[in-house]
Amino acid sequence: VPPAIVAFLEADGFEDAIRNAISIGGDSDTLAAITGSIAEAFYGIPDAIQASALKLLPPPLKEITFEFNKKLRA
Repeated sequence: VPPAIVAFLEADGFEDAIRNAISIGGDSDTLAAITGSIAEAFYGIPDAIQASALKLLPPPLKEITFEFNKKLRA
């Protein structure tokens, strides 16, 4: 967890935080997931990245994602 926090603290934005985490090496997917969670809470997810990710989801999973976000924001 400490490297993920460092990756976030040394970043200038969401994408920069993820890139920092990946560049650390090792278990980079886990580090990026942890860093991304922290960065999302602080910076939010840029619209372009969110739209690109949503395009890759199958329709049933996309619907679940929208419903979850609706309930989360209620």
